[in-house]
Amino acid sequence: MLPDKQILRRLQQAVSAVLPEADLSMVMVRPCPDPKFGDYQSNALISLAKARKMNPRQLAENVLGKLDLSNICEKVEIAGPGFLNFRLKPAALAETLTAAARGEHLSFDQSSPPRTVVLDFSSPNVAKPMHVGHIRSTILGDCLARTLRLLGNKVITDNHIGDWGTQFGKLIVGWKKHLNAGALAADPISEMERLYKLVNAAGESDPRILDEARQELVKLQSGDGENLKIWREMLALSQKQFDEIYARLGIKFDFSLGESFYNDRLKSLVDELVGKNVARESEGAIAVFLEDQPQLKDKPALIRKSDGGFNYATTDLATLEHRLKTWHPDEIIYVTDGRQQLHFQQVFGAFKKWHAESQTRLAHVWFGSILGEDGKPFKTRAGETVKLADLLDEAEERAFNIVSEKNPSLPEAERREIARVVGIGAVKYADLLPNRQSDYVFSWDKMLALNGNTAPYLLYAYTRIRSIFRKLEAERQKMELNPAAPEEISLAKHLLNFGLTLEAVAGEYRPNFLCNYLYDLAGKFTAFYENCPVLKADKAMRDSRLVLCDLTARVLKKGLDTLGIEVVDQM
Repeated sequence: MLPDKQILRRLQQAVSAVLPEADLSMVMVRPCPDPKFGDYQSNALISLAKARKMNPRQLAENVLGKLDLSNICEKVEIAGPGFLNFRLKPAALAETLTAAARGEHLSFDQSSPPRTVVLDFSSPNVAKPMHVGHIRSTILGDCLARTLRLLGNKVITDNHIGDWGTQFGKLIVGWKKHLNAGALAADPISEMERLYKLVNAAGESDPRILDEARQELVKLQSGDGENLKIWREMLALSQKQFDEIYARLGIKFDFSLGESFYNDRLKSLVDELVGKNVARESEGAIAVFLEDQPQLKDKPALIRKSDGGFNYATTDLATLEHRLKTWHPDEIIYVTDGRQQLHFQQVFGAFKKWHAESQTRLAHVWFGSILGEDGKPFKTRAGETVKLADLLDEAEERAFNIVSEKNPSLPEAERREIARVVGIGAVKYADLLPNRQSDYVFSWDKMLALNGNTAPYLLYAYTRIRSIFRKLEAERQKMELNPAAPEEISLAKHLLNFGLTLEAVAGEYRPNFLCNYLYDLAGKFTAFYENCPVLKADKAMRDSRLVLCDLTARVLKKGLDTLGIEVVDQM
């Protein structure tokens, strides 16, 4: 068991001995913010004492009387109003990392018990190009899926594709009247986008075109053979585009159940909600009123419009029901932009009223916008939305120019492959690094820089470590680690915090914690490498330091993989 987990388990046992009724889930151990006070810290006793009107320091003394950590920690210290500070013994640090070197762990444990989590992210629309606005949901969702899986959970990813709705009436009109077969074969998404814009613009000045689009939509929804065939071809062409983008990003989905999958359930769902007095009629529409939730008291969830049509809330409730019945998840996570906060508050509120007995946690993980360097929404120079494929192309081309400048002697195919990894990795990392709820400025120069908190910097740190092993002969060093120098100890202790960082990412849905952890890891390795000779040290010290190098490379690689970023052996 890892040191932090041993400390946590014994601390919880000691708290339970002193306060048998205490909620032990409140007792947590985290890395100490300032290393001079220790390696780990717990502030749980402060809140436990306040809730019982006890003196926190006295409670801390009582708990310490029941706590024995003599085999892994120095004397536990009480600080401030009741913080507990823990400092690992050198032998415990060396033993833990030596076990990691043998492959017994990589400083993280799997969740116990494992949970089943459904992740809903990306969600592009049929017949439209994926654009820069899709990148945050897609990359953030994939990172959360990777993190949760790494911690041993069962994760089901479901891409809720926009494949149904009013836009298809206009698209079918355009398809029947204005389709350019050659253009469709050459670039199907651009041609479908052209058709939609053409009919939409014409409809603004001619109501007859809008009426025609409504009629085509009714025919589609009624199962008309010709319209269904056109719609299915649009889906197939769109899916090809989605698959190409996802392949470039290294992202796979377990399911891609679009809005149309739930269409047959919508009417009976509304009838059921009305029958159970969960929803009621209002001004010709049907809505779920959420009077018991103050922030939603005057914001009901509309589930059937006055014209009889359904909307996103209806579909999302049907989707929720399907996921619960099919996969029985402990949690369902939706990854979308911040503009949908009210929508998901309404959907979650309506679902809670419908299924009050459900224990499944519902989470809306929302994020801010991507801005251009002018501080406005990121657009092309012509003022149009940036297509995701074009963005990835430019990332790879810019990375290729940098790689070619730094290492022109490499064969072009090799430079292209390095550029692919660096370019795509740079885009992902720049998106995951900020607090997800903040807007961030898209800057090619910053994200592709070889210094600072960037993917290229971390990838270079990894290749630097790999180069050490390329210089070695084929001999195998002993799998023992005995850190002694301050830089060795600092790096070794940071490696132990990998698992706690992953848990924080999963618990708070914040990949930026992992980005910052890896950046600090690379910085600590640099300080170690500059102050602690590796290949020129005597054999015992060299072997120990090589183990530290190897562990750092393995954690860097695993951490970058969790962010969805590949590595290369040289740049």
